[in-house]
Amino acid sequence: MIRAAVKIAYLGEHFSGSQIQPGCRTVEGDVLSDLRMITKMSDEEIDLRLASRTDRGVNCLGNVAVFSSSVENQDTLLKALNAVSKDVFYRNISFVDKDFNPRFAYMRRYRYVLPSHGMDISVMRDCAALFIGEHDFTRFCKPEGKSAVLELSSLDVHDEDGMIILDFSARYFLWNMIRRIVAAMASAGRGDSSLSEVKDALDGKDISFGLARPDALTLMDVCYKDVEFITPSADMFDKRVEEEMFVYGLRNMFFTSL
Repeated sequence: MIRAAVKIAYLGEHFSGSQIQPGCRTVEGDVLSDLRMITKMSDEEIDLRLASRTDRGVNCLGNVAVFSSSVENQDTLLKALNAVSKDVFYRNISFVDKDFNPRFAYMRRYRYVLPSHGMDISVMRDCAALFIGEHDFTRFCKPEGKSAVLELSSLDVHDEDGMIILDFSARYFLWNMIRRIVAAMASAGRGDSSLSEVKDALDGKDISFGLARPDALTLMDVCYKDVEFITPSADMFDKRVEEEMFVYGLRNMFFTSL
């Protein structure tokens, strides 16, 4: 029996969020189902834990699932998981100690993508600078009874192929925090709100800029200082990716022909 940490990827459109909810399809539910199938173990024996929660519609390239497994070969385990999975991609693996807690990451990285049309990227960069460092993010999250004081390590803003890319880094994020920050930055970038209004909200004034859409947000990675992830086989899900790219091409061809 081993304890494994596996980096997983998924499109948020397929799930009602990451955490198990009665009557809903979730990432955690799919991963548990895949693990039951290949390990023949119970949920209690598997003891699945995820590093980060993602809401309905939010995408992921690097969440971390930690579980126990009776399949002890890294290559075999990843291949088996990808063979039975429909919409979760099992990318990288590391064996960890039994007391390893995936919630205790030293850095989480998210990316949000916006269309650049009508946006002043210079203003958005000035707005981003307001959020970097330690702040009380009460007006930019749902605290759920937790302290809203945390440090945003970095917030990079750049333009790429007609899109504005926002890259966030912090040890952890609060519920809806990124989507609320993005809504404020977009409002400032369009000229609908001023930088002083955003700063006032960050200082505690009761101002809301709304909530940005979930499907433009991606959890890029969850990082640990003492865990090295490897990819035993580079072709684990080539056929699945090839099919998805073909379907994407068909949709792109249709919409560009309208």
